[in-house]
Amino acid sequence: MRSGTVTEEQGRLNNYAIEPKMYVMEEQQTGFTAYAEKLNGRLAMLGFISLLVLEAVTGHGLIGLLSSLQ
Repeated sequence: MRSGTVTEEQGRLNNYAIEPKMYVMEEQQTGFTAYAEKLNGRLAMLGFISLLVLEAVTGHGLIGLLSSLQ
């Protein structure tokens, strides 16, 4: 019998998901971690591309668009 499977009396096979093992990190990761830096970089790239698209669609940059809202 494999892990995560159960055979009933009539020979039918039930498959169950194997749950991942839980773990707790001993030390908290705050500050300049690799994950935080990757996330910040990706969000900065999305913001920069969004500003380029905004300028291409409206013909104004961000400051020009914000000053024309008054």
